[in-house]
Amino acid sequence: MSSSHAKRSAVLCIGRIYCDLIFTGVDEMPVLGRELFAEGMEIAAGGGAYIAAAHVTHVGRKAALVARLGTDPLSRGIGDQMHASGVDLQFLEHAADAGPQVTVATVVGQDRAFLTRRAGPAKPATLDAALGWDEALHLHIAEYATLHEMPDLVTRAKANGLTVSLDPSWDAALIYGPGFLEACAGVDLFLPNLEEAEAITGLPNPQAALSMLQASFPHVALKGGGTGAWAAAGGDVLHAPAQDVTVVDTTGAGDAFNAGFLDAWLDQRDMQTCLASGIRAGGLAVQTAGGATALSIR
Repeated sequence: MSSSHAKRSAVLCIGRIYCDLIFTGVDEMPVLGRELFAEGMEIAAGGGAYIAAAHVTHVGRKAALVARLGTDPLSRGIGDQMHASGVDLQFLEHAADAGPQVTVATVVGQDRAFLTRRAGPAKPATLDAALGWDEALHLHIAEYATLHEMPDLVTRAKANGLTVSLDPSWDAALIYGPGFLEACAGVDLFLPNLEEAEAITGLPNPQAALSMLQASFPHVALKGGGTGAWAAAGGDVLHAPAQDVTVVDTTGAGDAFNAGFLDAWLDQRDMQTCLASGIRAGGLAVQTAGGATALSIR
């Protein structure tokens, strides 16, 4: 690593920002024709890019959000949360067509269901400036949908000397699509959960899925929720158990895991340490409603 590259340490997190309406204290999922009452509701800034950036910032590494945010009341409301998080917002574009982007999450036990509305294109006008930022070391792509909209994103990041990670983030219209792995060429660290890995590989066994994914990615971390997480590199596969914590809401836990794992990975720590760091961040996120809410109350 050159001395100029060694001075870089910041993570760019790119992806859509959502206003998450999270309903908790529900015993069952809603069904058509019936009204269901929740004990609690949280309105929180969401989306994998923001949640990952907030957790990267929380562990002491600078993170900048590369995204678009609407000008509507919901967007302005979560904008206040984002400013308070300490995430660098210099590359945040404000545009009327970027909101409101809303996700309604219903949490039942350790499972949840989402209903989401996307608004406007994902590509911010600030992208060139962000990729050329002299503090940036790494680009984290928070959802495959963002890469699908900007297919040259990995190539452009690499041209600017950045390493790249990708969380596929569930999207049924895209994850089963032909050419998924080819479109991810150049990604250094791949961060799916169990369901996503099975959809991509057709293999329900975590170790088998990891073995297949290693053919496309030099480093893979696989999130299994309550079953812990796995990491694979150089043909080796490691597992670490989940933390024993009180689970309130798992929304954004995978994105928090990404942040913890990524922080250790960028410091070139061993894979077991990276797993522990990811699980610690994910364990913090699940203890409140909203993927980054816990960071503002501790």
